[in-house]
Amino acid sequence: MSRAVSAPFPPDRRGVASLPGPAGASHRGTGTARSGGASRAVTRTISDDPLGGTVRRTVLPSGLRVLTEAIPAMRSVSFGVWVAVGSRDETGPQAGAAHFLEHLLFKGTNKRSALEISAEIEAVGGETNAFTTKEYTCYYARVLDEDLPLAIDVMCDAVADSLLQPADVETERGVILEEIAMHDDEPGDEVHDLIARAAYGDHPLGRLISGTEETVTPMTRRQIQGFYRRHYTPPRIVVAAAGNLDHATVVKLVRQALRGTPLDTDPATPAPHRSATPAVRTKPATTLVEPKETEQAHVILGCPGIDRLDERRFALGVLNNILGGGMSSRLFQEIRERRGLAYSVYSYASQYADSGLFAVYAGCAPGKVDEVLALTRAELARVAADGLTEAEVARGKGMSKGSFVLGLEDTGSRMSRLAKGELLYGHLMPVDELLGRVDAVTVADVNTLAAELLSRPMSLAVVGPFGANDFASR
Repeated sequence: MSRAVSAPFPPDRRGVASLPGPAGASHRGTGTARSGGASRAVTRTISDDPLGGTVRRTVLPSGLRVLTEAIPAMRSVSFGVWVAVGSRDETGPQAGAAHFLEHLLFKGTNKRSALEISAEIEAVGGETNAFTTKEYTCYYARVLDEDLPLAIDVMCDAVADSLLQPADVETERGVILEEIAMHDDEPGDEVHDLIARAAYGDHPLGRLISGTEETVTPMTRRQIQGFYRRHYTPPRIVVAAAGNLDHATVVKLVRQALRGTPLDTDPATPAPHRSATPAVRTKPATTLVEPKETEQAHVILGCPGIDRLDERRFALGVLNNILGGGMSSRLFQEIRERRGLAYSVYSYASQYADSGLFAVYAGCAPGKVDEVLALTRAELARVAADGLTEAEVARGKGMSKGSFVLGLEDTGSRMSRLAKGELLYGHLMPVDELLGRVDAVTVADVNTLAAELLSRPMSLAVVGPFGANDFASR
């Protein structure tokens, strides 16, 4: 089974910027005694959302958090173990360790072989997978509601008690090197890594999540094992589940699954979400070209954006939709619909705890690159100078709200929302409050942000049949 680097429930790059954020929601607390009575788990009801189910949160004595959303109308459950560690937590020689570990945790534990881990879930029609990002890692399963106890046991076992056998390290090293080679054959993906390197340079945010051949090849089992035990600790872990479930039962099953494993630890306090200070400084605007004999050129213009806790993130979501978030967006209409210069053109925002990037991508024939870049720069400058209309902002807000609500139609996206709210924001914003924050965005908010953001110097990343110096003066 493929262990994807990218998320299984991500917003489309062309779509809405990530919206969930902190909120001062009221909580009702109850205590649950731990065996022996020495410590207590604290359970709170976060919300009874009319647009969803009842969301509850329990903090175990170890500092591990369990969040669930009960949706009785569903017959399935998505269950995930999320760890607050990603590729940005690696040193240079460790580059790729988080992703390497993600592969290895499915290779066997003291209770199960690699085959048993996958076969037990597949035998009930479920699926398992995992993904690594720059700031967190997720292991998840989707099963029928009646098979949730099995999914909890299998996934907690894999995350908590993997053996990391030397033979498996060598096997997965080969798999990862093939994955890196495959990625190098996808210029449409490679150009996104190139713009990140242009923005962040040698900082971990500018590096490949998978690592490189130079870092993965010499990486030892001891290094990976150290990374595992150093970062996979209960205070950094959030367990999330959504679907037809009972919260107390989920908590009980998680505690049972972790009993006697390295995650069955002494009492601790949950780790706070990643700090936004000190902020990561982006590099001065530059041009990076990856010469490659491709039929199509892939280009990205990018500039520093905003971090994910910035109050302007709702205005950014609206701005992104208007510029390049769909077929009615300005860039799509100008470059594809009116002129037929590119098949794919869109904008997107990458937001981290302490930094961000705003970018525009286009894929076009090599001979049309100059025209596409000129039109893109002109459109961005026009929006920065003249702003957007009230009708455009209304449409952008409608896209943000609709995309978010429609994205809650399955248990996987709801599970993901619970975990991201806890790990990345420290709170789960109720759906109605989030929609209200989008509604509160004004034309002035969007235009002020556009004037600041789109006037910043832009880096250029290019993958295609060009020389390294072909864009020096463009």
